Amino acid sequence: MRSGEDFIVAGRKLSTGVLVGTLLATWIGSGSIFGSAGLAYDKGLPALWFDAGVWVAIVVLYFVAGRVRRFAQFTVPDILEARYNKYARLLGTLVTVIAYTAIVSYQFRAGGLVLNFVTGIPRESGIIITALFVIGYTVLAGMISVAYTDVVNGIIMTLGLFLTLPFLVHSAGGLSGIAAALPASHFQVFGDLPVSEALGYSCATMLLLLGEAGMYQRFFSARDERIARKAVLGWVCGTIVLETLIVLLAVAGSARFSGINPEMVLLYSVKEALPLAVGCLSLAAIVAVIVSTADSFLLVPATSLARDIYQRFINPRVSPSGLVRFSRAAVILLGILAYLQVSFFSRVLEMAIYAYTMYGVGITPVLLAAFFWRRANGPGAVSSIAAGMLTTALWELLGKPFGWPTVYPALGLSLFCLVGVSLATRKPDESKWRPFMGQGVVAEIRP
Repeated sequence: MRSGEDFIVAGRKLSTGVLVGTLLATWIGSGSIFGSAGLAYDKGLPALWFDAGVWVAIVVLYFVAGRVRRFAQFTVPDILEARYNKYARLLGTLVTVIAYTAIVSYQFRAGGLVLNFVTGIPRESGIIITALFVIGYTVLAGMISVAYTDVVNGIIMTLGLFLTLPFLVHSAGGLSGIAAALPASHFQVFGDLPVSEALGYSCATMLLLLGEAGMYQRFFSARDERIARKAVLGWVCGTIVLETLIVLLAVAGSARFSGINPEMVLLYSVKEALPLAVGCLSLAAIVAVIVSTADSFLLVPATSLARDIYQRFINPRVSPSGLVRFSRAAVILLGILAYLQVSFFSRVLEMAIYAYTMYGVGITPVLLAAFFWRRANGPGAVSSIAAGMLTTALWELLGKPFGWPTVYPALGLSLFCLVGVSLATRKPDESKWRPFMGQGVVAEIRP
């Protein structure tokens, strides 16, 4: 694989089925298997609020996917420079690296938990093994191999989750046994999950997905605009089904197992409540989820460093093979950075919400404004990205003052800067916004 286009966007030749498979396998990761499931163990069906924002986001993406593919770019920062300026591109790359290495980090953590639970090896050793495997696979694969492997992983994941549910419900005493074992709040709309917290989860996941660079990179990989849009329809259906299945499994598991680490509920279910064959398939599904998400979220920031920093500003004349070599080196560097973050948070859910918020408030407002608001300009975009990124980091360091979820102040300041600064400064040239409104074609940003 010598072509940068092959490594980064799979030669722009992915079909609808492959695109749906890789979108599903990428999004359903350890944030769902451990974070969302752990929340469902504690709170019951109200944990679906963690996923509700995703379903809304995918509907919005249906109207964006075709336009994104038409641009035939490579990365989200490509879009930011075409619509705004090079400083938006630089800040967008920085936010992507920070948020995505955090997401990869908790995939490594989840892999260590699985290996420790199944084999008994020390968790730290399991994390190292997971990290080495993911880094090595991503270095060798690139987008085209990752995408086709994701399809296989997606099939395994779907079969494993569907087969697990009836066995686990039966093991927990059936529907009546589950209802009797759990508090009524587990089956209410919000239950004992505060409304502000529930909406905070929804907002964070929605914002991440609306701007998620890996999804845009897959849209760039589609064969054409029509396939990109069709894939989103399959993706929304699959995501609703699979994420609901995960929550239902965790609720059944909470009735079956008491006093365990909430984030381990699906692992306990696989080990203790299933026949051997089904348990093995379900375990394979969990491993597939972790690997698919980790390699995808590792490839995106590596691509961004190669394309948006190295080629754009350092070595504009780099050859296609040289760009691939730099991308592979970036995968290794970012994988090490992700590993170093493993101990920063105590739970997968905490790491997920931090990463979702960092990216969602930093990138998503300016990215959506690029497609839907003509008045958005470079100064507004740059100030918005900076405000979202810095507020997220500061609010987390201060321990979330007043008990407010980080997404609220961070999103508020990001939007305030985007709108306020854009209106207070010069209008963008028509050539900047017209192609993003479906009225032209964006010229490729060339070094």
